[in-house]
Amino acid sequence: MFNPSRQAREMFSRISGLLSATAPGGQLRSASKACAVPVAVPVPVPTTQPKPVEQTVASPAPRLEDSLSIPICDADGDPEAVAAQDQGQFLARQELWAELSAEIRAADKARTVTSSGLPIAELIAFGARADVVHATEHALAEGKDAGSRALIRGLMAFEALRAEHRRDPYLTALVALAHIDIGWAWRRPDTGQAATPPNQRRCAAHFNRAAALLHPIAELSADSPFLTAAQCALLAGQGHAPEDVADEFGALIALLPRNHRPMRSLGTLMLPRSAGSYAALELEARRTAANTAETWGAGGYTWVYFDTLALDDQACARVDTRVFLAGLRDIVAAAPSQEMINLLTAYCCVTLRRAEDTQSEASHQAAANRQRIASAADWLIRDHLQELHPMVWAHAAEGFDNSARVRSVSRFAARGEADGLAAIAGHFREEITAGQTVTFTAEGPRFTRA
Repeated sequence: MFNPSRQAREMFSRISGLLSATAPGGQLRSASKACAVPVAVPVPVPTTQPKPVEQTVASPAPRLEDSLSIPICDADGDPEAVAAQDQGQFLARQELWAELSAEIRAADKARTVTSSGLPIAELIAFGARADVVHATEHALAEGKDAGSRALIRGLMAFEALRAEHRRDPYLTALVALAHIDIGWAWRRPDTGQAATPPNQRRCAAHFNRAAALLHPIAELSADSPFLTAAQCALLAGQGHAPEDVADEFGALIALLPRNHRPMRSLGTLMLPRSAGSYAALELEARRTAANTAETWGAGGYTWVYFDTLALDDQACARVDTRVFLAGLRDIVAAAPSQEMINLLTAYCCVTLRRAEDTQSEASHQAAANRQRIASAADWLIRDHLQELHPMVWAHAAEGFDNSARVRSVSRFAARGEADGLAAIAGHFREEITAGQTVTFTAEGPRFTRA
């Protein structure tokens, strides 16, 4: 029987080698000195020994970040999420499919989530298919021919796995999700250009296969957040009527309201660019807020609009900033983890600011709303921030785009750290320019005379 694990490990090893071989980013705190040398002019020859001419050195302007001290979280993400993904990857590499299914099922039935609300079942499944998906993405990045075995060997192995466990809905959904991930890889090639018609057809073929796998287990999804999430992932990629998308995502949100990701996805799918409308976006934001009030307060409204404000000027112009900002405070009250605080702060400091910079024809109302929401960064930093999570800030600069390619993890994190330090220090400009240093503690920022 075809054994995929050794080949998958070899491919994953090649990817890891490429990442580790890339040099890390430059130092964040370096500064060069500029020297100013006086111009020489003719002078009479003195009868006494002249005094030496003094040369002046212009000191570089001090950076605000140099007066900032904040703990840096070196983890690549939420430790709970990373542990769950690693568990799924390990079980898949060992071909322990029954154990993998049992772990996903147990987490799904218990509806276990991380401190920031991410479902453990989905994270385990993501880790389990990571080798197959990453190997395919790597082959696409290298320009492999569509018929290359590098593009199909992983999915062939998964299809064989599914054939052996065809009555297991969790493993069936796992294979379907792998097809969906690879379909997106074909639709969003790493070339900076739109997908070609052949690539669009390959993408559609993967989504069609995922639909064929998920259709027979649709009835089993009614009480399963994991299986319902797979059905929602399929809808997001195939283009369905807005009301069908809203109903399916509404069912998922009701099953696991602590997970904010479906609410964010629902918002982007309600935009006109996804065949929705601004009226539908507002309706779903308010409906979600009402349905999740026990968990998030007004935060459901904020989550639905969260990503749309960086994507669409009209959505930003129409958002009720009063409700959005109230929801922001309710989110902090419901999930005060540092992962969440970094997410919200980076969103205000980086994502919204860069969206404003890139929208050259932004309406006055959209710009005003972005600025008002972005100002929430001040109380987030002063009242709640205790440590910096570079990877969160790096993803914020990409608009939290899950399809963004990360060629060097170290450089990606270094950029996030630099953005975070600069943004945070900027909120203490007055104190720092007055000669104080800012040290972040568990009790909040502490100010001392430099």
